[in-house]
Amino acid sequence: MKVRLAPQVVEVIRRLAPEPRRRLRQGLRDLEKGRGNIKALEGPLQDYYRLRLGPYRVILSYGSSHTIDCVFAERRSIV
Repeated sequence: MKVRLAPQVVEVIRRLAPEPRRRLRQGLRDLEKGRGNIKALEGPLQDYYRLRLGPYRVILSYGSSHTIDCVFAERRSIV
């Protein structure tokens, strides 16, 4: 599967320190291979999923033609 990142996700990754940045990028690479701590969201966000990467959370949805759209990323306390 191909992972597409929203501009907000790219900006979050860009402003991180080197180690958390590496960890987040590796988690997104693993997502392409179908690995990761993914959980379906409920209620009004039922079409979305969350990916847990240490203290960070990435909100994503499965798009058409085998793509995963990462729409939001931030620390757990904010998400």
